[in-house]
Amino acid sequence: MPFVIPPLMKWAVAALGGAALVRWAVKEIRRVNEELERVKAQPAMDAAARRRLPTLRRDPATGEWRVN
Repeated sequence: MPFVIPPLMKWAVAALGGAALVRWAVKEIRRVNEELERVKAQPAMDAAARRRLPTLRRDPATGEWRVN
């Protein structure tokens, strides 16, 4: 005897699965956004360490870029 599922039952299962998928996606998007906001709030580098790094400056006489 074959197992028959009524069409309304199929739609109900599909709707529940879709709702679960949307709920998971929303939670994941919120988690990723919170992580990005936390990372953006932190400074990439403190000012003292930034000043110690070499920088490129254009030499006005030759127009070449030099490390200072």
